[in-house]
Amino acid sequence: MEFLGTTQLASYCGTKRSCLFPDLAPTSTTKDTYQSYYLPGYRHLSSWRPSLLHKVVSVPPSSDKQFNPAGRPPTILPVSRSSLHARYSTRDWHHANAVQLKGSEASRHCAGRLNADVMRLTQDKDQLTYQMQEDSRRNLGERISNIDFWRSELTYELECLLKETQALETAKKRLECAANEMQEPLKIALECLYHREKRNGIDLVHDNVEKNLIKEVEVFKDCQEILTKLAQKISQQLGINRDAQHALEKDLSDKNSAHFIDEKCFNLRNTSDSISFYHGVEKADGTVSVPATWAKFSEDNIRCSQHARANSVKLREDAEVGLEGTSEEMWNHFISTNLAFNNRIAEVADAKNKLQAQLAKILREIFQTEDTIMLLERSIKAKEHPLKVAQTRLEGRTKRPNIELCRDAPHFQLVAEVYTIDDTLQTLKRRLQEARDTLQMLIINKSKLEDDISVKANSFFIDKKCMDMRKVFPSTPRLIGYT
Repeated sequence: MEFLGTTQLASYCGTKRSCLFPDLAPTSTTKDTYQSYYLPGYRHLSSWRPSLLHKVVSVPPSSDKQFNPAGRPPTILPVSRSSLHARYSTRDWHHANAVQLKGSEASRHCAGRLNADVMRLTQDKDQLTYQMQEDSRRNLGERISNIDFWRSELTYELECLLKETQALETAKKRLECAANEMQEPLKIALECLYHREKRNGIDLVHDNVEKNLIKEVEVFKDCQEILTKLAQKISQQLGINRDAQHALEKDLSDKNSAHFIDEKCFNLRNTSDSISFYHGVEKADGTVSVPATWAKFSEDNIRCSQHARANSVKLREDAEVGLEGTSEEMWNHFISTNLAFNNRIAEVADAKNKLQAQLAKILREIFQTEDTIMLLERSIKAKEHPLKVAQTRLEGRTKRPNIELCRDAPHFQLVAEVYTIDDTLQTLKRRLQEARDTLQMLIINKSKLEDDISVKANSFFIDKKCMDMRKVFPSTPRLIGYT
């Protein structure tokens, strides 16, 4: 009999034979030859020790006949008592059958539950797929409605912006025409200033005429600059309007394309011919906005266009106010300058006596200033010796030895004396320089006054000539941009 296995205490086979080695001599016990074998789950069953059949297995080996009442083959009983310890009990057999039946029943119930779950899952997923498809179709419909709404808003805003841009271009042309009309009066005012610059000596006075002429030139230039700046602002605003128009048109074009695509997607069905698999398309997120930012983008474009239109309206109002204001201001300064010319011509005759009186006063001031300069020079000269004494004392006291080189009260007094005298000298020198400058200025003014008396006739001729040039001025309609 071949070797099948062993338990802890017995073997159910004969002596193990090897095909490679010769048989070995049997040992005293089977336990010493073979290792114990444990069935899975029955490791601790070896603790069962039957004792009821002790006397049965103790059959004397000298019996000549075996008991065989039914004529069956003789039953071979184990020779030793320990061989019965390896057999399983009836309880183990029933327990093994129960475990097998229980495992089989559990597998059957698990398979049943799996089949039921699969059927239920299939129905749920079918319903979910249908519901998701309907939700997607409803969302596409809502999206198309939103696109239609924003398309109508963009179209309306674009039409309003185009009308406002056209009106703004008309205002710009009026501003440019008005600025060109101001060029001729400005040229006349500059020529008057140029001719009056030919006056000699003291007659080159900054009188009311010159003030009015300069003011008139400034006003004309300011008005021209105001109109030019308004025209430039309008040009910039026209650029902003064009940018807003481009943004609206681009947004409107994108909305049209998106409407066409979404409407095409909305009309797709499970039976459509144009559907196909696009694996991985749900993972590639190429979106650049969400519904909030999408709506905000169009809203921002419309708000930008509205802001541009509001600025355009304000600029047109500013242009109208600027045209009327500049026209009125130019006329007022033109009249004021003519009155100043007439008054100045009348004043020229009386100027000679006043200039002579002023000349006498200047001569008197010149003499006083010269006396002041001499007084300052003598005072500066007198301060030099006290300064020398103080500095010599300080220098001599620096030669004291060791600890005697003390910063005492005489030292402080001498330092303060040097600073005071030096500051006094600096102040006197500054005053001397100012006096000399004043004397030089008085001499120059004296020369100017002497020369001015001989040029009054020339000034009268120049002012009269300027009045003859100022007989022509543009009309009010031309000054506000109408041709």
